Parts: sequence; C-alpha cells; structure tokens
Amino acid sequence: MAAVELRGRSALVTGAAKRVGRAIAVALGGAGMRVAVHYKDSANDAAETCRRVAAAGGRAVALSADLRDRAAARKLVDDAEGALGGLDLLVGNAAGYERRAFSDVDDAAWDRMVELNLSAQFALASRAAPCLARAKGSIVFVTCASATAPYANHLPYVVAKGGLRQLMRTLALELAPDVRVNAVAPGMVLSPDGFDAALAERIGKRIPLGPIGSPEDVADAVLFLARSPFITGHEILVDGGRNLT
Repeated sequence: MAAVELRGRSALVTGAAKRVGRAIAVALGGAGMRVAVHYKDSANDAAETCRRVAAAGGRAVALSADLRDRAAARKLVDDAEGALGGLDLLVGNAAGYERRAFSDVDDAAWDRMVELNLSAQFALASRAAPCLARAKGSIVFVTCASATAPYANHLPYVVAKGGLRQLMRTLALELAPDVRVNAVAPGMVLSPDGFDAALAERIGKRIPLGPIGSPEDVADAVLFLARSPFITGHEILVDGGRNLT
C-alpha cells in the first residue's frame, strides 16, 4: 500500500506546548499538516509551539483543556475538529508522571495517574473515532517503555501506561478497518522535570544506544505510524535498546 499523504490533513496533539509533544507537533507541521496544539496551563509555550509549526511549513491553533475532566477532553476534540475543519490524526501525548514509593501510594495519587494517562485517552479516542473513521485516519498514543520493563517507585504511572497500551491494542480491533490505532513508547529521551542528574547518568550508561535519545526520535516514530496504512495494534519502543538490558 502507498504511504498515507499527510500534507493538507489535520492533527490534534495533546500536551503539545513543550517537550516531546512540541517535537511531535513541529514534525507534523513539517509534513504539511494543520495542527491543534493542546495545552492545559502553558499558554506561552503553546504559542511558541504554534510559531514553530508554522516555521516548519504547517498551520497551527492552540487549544486549552484540562484532560482530567473527561467532558473537557471530549470538548477538546470537538473544538479541534471545528478549528481544523475535520480530524485525520489524534496523538495522545499528554501525561502525568510521578515518582512515589509504593508505601506512599494513596487513592489521590492513583487517581491522578489513571485519570490523565488512561481515562482521558479513552475519552479523547472515543470522541474522535467517528471523525477519524470518515477520514480513514489514525490514533497514535504515547505510552512508555515502563509498560514493558516497569520502573520501581512509579506504580500508578506504570500501571496506567500499561493500561494505555492495552487500550491501544483493543481499540485497534474495535475501530478496524476504518481507524488505525498504534503507540510509541519512549524510554529516556528527556529527563523529567526535577529528575536526579546522577540517576539519569547511570540510566544512560545502561542504554545500548545511549546515553539518551531526543524528542525528535519519538516524533519520527509518530510520523512513521501516521503514514503506515497497514500497521495497527502495534507499539514502537523508542528506548535505545534499554529494554534489552
């Protein structure tokens, strides 16, 4: 099958104000797409992402929503469809990340990770599915390498990301043949805010292709899946081979 032409099509990228989400939005702009740049509070960063998308050759609009509110997540999809004139691609990138010892995991910590990393993703995908089906479009979730090799002291996060991988696989069955659903699972491509530098260095030494990757590595994988008409239900690990060690 011929690769899917992205030029002139539209995408919603959640959590696109900075970091990996920004790299994905800019890469899609470079492919000639119209991009809805979602953010929660980082309006200035989202505006900068829009400028970079335009500089790369695309068009962008910034849209705000708190995705922990599933009604707001569904409205975000509606707003993106309206602003872009349709929707061909949903990239579920927005995520919460917390380092927390098992003994400190309480209901609130569990809910924070599951609401954003899993429940919101279902709300977005279910709302976008009819429009994506009409466009023969696709969904790409950003999961995590920890769903393959769990991290200690991150239990709610790891479980939510593992659930997201299974959501991807199940939606791939439910929405075929009209909508393809895949995932990209980053490893260490950016240290989380406040991450211990010495720990990051030790992790980097255990990565066969290390020390660490880049947000652009994740964006490249998203582009590949968005363009691939005969791949669904698949997760690409972008971890430099860390899962092997």
